[in-house]
Amino acid sequence: MIIQPTSFAALAWAGAASGSAAESWRIGTVLAARPLGINPDGMMVLQIGALAVEAEPPRGQLPSQFQVRVLTLGAQPQLEVIAPHTPEPAIQVALRERLPQQNGYAPLLATLDALAQRPALRQLPAYLRPALALLEHGVRTPAEVTRGEGLKEAISRSGLFLESQLAQSQVDMAVLSQEDWKAAMLRLASLLDDYLPARRPTAGDNETPPPLQQRGLQPQPRLGLPPELLNDDVDALLGRLHGEVHAALARVEVAQLEATTVPAWMIEIPLQGDAGRDILQIQLQHTADADGGSAWTLGFALDLPATGPLQGELQLRDLRLSVRLWAERADTVHRLEHQFGALRQKLAATGLILDQLSCQQGLPQASSPHSAILLKAMA
Repeated sequence: MIIQPTSFAALAWAGAASGSAAESWRIGTVLAARPLGINPDGMMVLQIGALAVEAEPPRGQLPSQFQVRVLTLGAQPQLEVIAPHTPEPAIQVALRERLPQQNGYAPLLATLDALAQRPALRQLPAYLRPALALLEHGVRTPAEVTRGEGLKEAISRSGLFLESQLAQSQVDMAVLSQEDWKAAMLRLASLLDDYLPARRPTAGDNETPPPLQQRGLQPQPRLGLPPELLNDDVDALLGRLHGEVHAALARVEVAQLEATTVPAWMIEIPLQGDAGRDILQIQLQHTADADGGSAWTLGFALDLPATGPLQGELQLRDLRLSVRLWAERADTVHRLEHQFGALRQKLAATGLILDQLSCQQGLPQASSPHSAILLKAMA
């Protein structure tokens, strides 16, 4: 059963954080919980540990007592409901392990850029250099992802579908191991584990973000390296890369685990841009209606130096298409709107019926309908 708390009813989190109540709210801690009743606003009040929170009344009957496990802390702590006398699902165990380890691709791509510019890179062991080159080979170009077949290939090789493709009887293992982003990260992570045996990836801090599906689409800007790493200390860069490749692996594995619980896919594709690398984030969802119809929704987010943060959503139902775009910069909105005439002509040539085509300044509020297995308390 899923419960979504909306606020704290009895104690403000800021006040509780300085008292003994917060001491028990540590990541991994299991807390006792019980329903206290319905308040005048129609919200259910739950006692969780020493705190009381409000939540939308659940569809089913809650037991008089149950337990929750703390997944993350911070301003919006996340708790996982533990069904009484029920073994914890393997997916939830795997998610809890990987969530504190995950991080986006931007730090990894910045470190790859820095390593590629270091003459001392040629001094690395011969077996390590091809693994770095293979990972760089997995970074797609704009020319590839702006073609239908190229985008399809980039999604297929994003790492999200690696294991399902390995299970196919006709798959070419050699090609897949060289073309898939996750396969390339796994190879590099294994070699770095051997090259830097004293270093192991560590979990993140208490501000662990939720899974991607719960955060929704978010444009991700490029990151630079700290000045102290912009020198010829290749071992320092490799040590940084070691942690970042493990964090990126946890990121894609969290997305894979989420895809088993919700009818949607969150895909991230590294792109080779001008003087740096960027990240294209795609959310793909298929929905079916009671009358037998179906629709596809494709959302995307991108943050390019030349355009600033961008976001878009395409909804396709039969032959009817709606396109909504958002851009943070006013000049980017004008540039996109200038292309609308040509886009309408291309869509008409395909036989699609364009119901909506718009571009607004400002980004939409990040949201997602998926909160499948987490109980989220918000201060």
